[in-house]
Amino acid sequence: MISRDYLVQEFVHLVESYYPEAGKVLDFCYVKVLECYLERSGRQFYYLGIYYPQERRREFQAQQHAFKDISENMGLIEVVSINATRLIRDPMSKLKKDNPKFWLELYWIATQHHFIAN
Repeated sequence: MISRDYLVQEFVHLVESYYPEAGKVLDFCYVKVLECYLERSGRQFYYLGIYYPQERRREFQAQQHAFKDISENMGLIEVVSINATRLIRDPMSKLKKDNPKFWLELYWIATQHHFIAN
């Protein structure tokens, strides 16, 4: 069984190799392999979740075809794009309480433009 971390590293490497512009966009994103278990078929499926900051939305959307192409060639089902800024600011989200480490990583992604601008 291939680890999720290895899949993420391989995805990022392939994007940077074949789509350099998309690789630059990934520098501002958080990539995570997500799992879906379909009880009816008894199979597990894997897909990518790419968390991006609101400020990089246009750049990210312009490169989505590259992310989808690489993920399909890797055998992953889908690429899901998630706005990290909206997720961390959602007052109903329990992510901060349930998974504080992941919330901090998303917070860094959503606010890193302040550090880059300075």
